[in-house]
Amino acid sequence: MGIIKTKGIILLESNMGDFDKMVSVLTPNLGKIGCAAKGARRPKSPLLAGTQFLSFSDFIIYNGVNSYNINSCEPIEVFYNIRTDLDKLTYASFITRLVYDVTDENQYTYNILQLLLNTLYMISETDIDKDFILSVFELRLLVVLGFAPNLGKCGICGDKNNIGYFSLAHNGFLCNSCGKADKSAIKISQDTFNALKYICSAPAKKIFSFSVSEESKKELKIISSLYLNKNLEKEYKFEKLY
Repeated sequence: MGIIKTKGIILLESNMGDFDKMVSVLTPNLGKIGCAAKGARRPKSPLLAGTQFLSFSDFIIYNGVNSYNINSCEPIEVFYNIRTDLDKLTYASFITRLVYDVTDENQYTYNILQLLLNTLYMISETDIDKDFILSVFELRLLVVLGFAPNLGKCGICGDKNNIGYFSLAHNGFLCNSCGKADKSAIKISQDTFNALKYICSAPAKKIFSFSVSEESKKELKIISSLYLNKNLEKEYKFEKLY
């Protein structure tokens, strides 16, 4: 039996038996692991707070013969403002679903965990447009996963100037001439051009430290959604509950 100390966030929880639960925990170095939390549903359980959905905690886990088991946990951040706001919870749930789908056990997921925590903080503690937050998250997640778009030059002719389109077929920028002939290309403003370059290259802690026009937010929303579905080869469709 091995004892493991790690930080992690609960991506998913499900009931097991009368008082136990199974949780999926995203950790920085172990990847996404499934853990049994025995007695966590009892009202006075010391595991109650730290094993709830979105709880970011310090965990002590022991690795049994067939599974991980949570021995103790101490909550660091529970994102209370998300839990009490249905709209914020809807966005957070969609984002954690994406993270759940692209992570696995025995995977180095520090960068994904950092991105997730930064994004949840923005949803929880700010009034920034949540569609914009989602767009930034989706694009940066793809960068972390190795699907960074080509933003240095036109993907067809190589022109570094006169960029005016984002192409799904060519995974990045196209110049105005080439973009007109590409049916998968999306016309973009200068604001969106700058935003895409910033999102893909900014330091992790500063990816939300910029603003764009309403027009650019709409363009980023379209690009991030289509580019995500193309590269993950699955149709993710975010829908609000109202």
